[in-house]
Amino acid sequence: MIFKRRPRKALSAEDKAFLVELKEILGFSPNDPTYYQRAFVHRSMNLKDEKGAPVNYERLEFLGDAMIGVIISKHLFKEVPTGDEGYLTKMRSKIVSRVHLNELGKELSLDRFLKSKIAKEQFGDNLYGNLFEALVGAIYLDRGHDYCERFLEKRVITPHVDIERLEGKVMSYKSLMIEWCQKHKHSFSFEVFDDTGGEEKTHFGVRFIVDGKVIARARETAKKRAEEKAAKRAFFALQDTINKK
Repeated sequence: MIFKRRPRKALSAEDKAFLVELKEILGFSPNDPTYYQRAFVHRSMNLKDEKGAPVNYERLEFLGDAMIGVIISKHLFKEVPTGDEGYLTKMRSKIVSRVHLNELGKELSLDRFLKSKIAKEQFGDNLYGNLFEALVGAIYLDRGHDYCERFLEKRVITPHVDIERLEGKVMSYKSLMIEWCQKHKHSFSFEVFDDTGGEEKTHFGVRFIVDGKVIARARETAKKRAEEKAAKRAFFALQDTINKK
């Protein structure tokens, strides 16, 4: 299937409806709709442009990721003049974390625009963050840096970037618990146990053990998520002890 750029006068009813919804998200009218159409095309569609190059959101995702990093870095640089490189890097990581980008994509319901031959139910949460990054990439190509900055100010910085709150935000309970155990010389381990729950979809059960005692259990469809959930539960179970040390 060949992906061709359509002139404005040839926009279909579907394209027009897409642009109306898109304008509500962006806060401005796109100059070239094809950038935004591409931002929601999954590689499973197997589309090609006139030169035979693949057409999907992956390259825009790469570009959008870079733009988000630059704009958030600029904001932090201006807002926290006393922050050193390590502090600024840590704060940027909290803002542009995969979990946060996924939340932003969900907040905007970007999956409604997705064109894919794969059922949406088969995608994980990362789809939302990927689409958000691709959308930012499309904005950059269509309108440039200033419009990207304006969009991120509206959708990310103003509603979500609170410096004091972010300073106390835990990015990874697993890392936090490992660091605490190592600092205070506690033995620890994450152990996987069978926990199908009678469901067709595979689940991983994980125990977090400290000094030979099971502190918390969790189950998820991915081992890393199960470990993170178990660590979070352990953190709250041991919070009084952790805060004393």
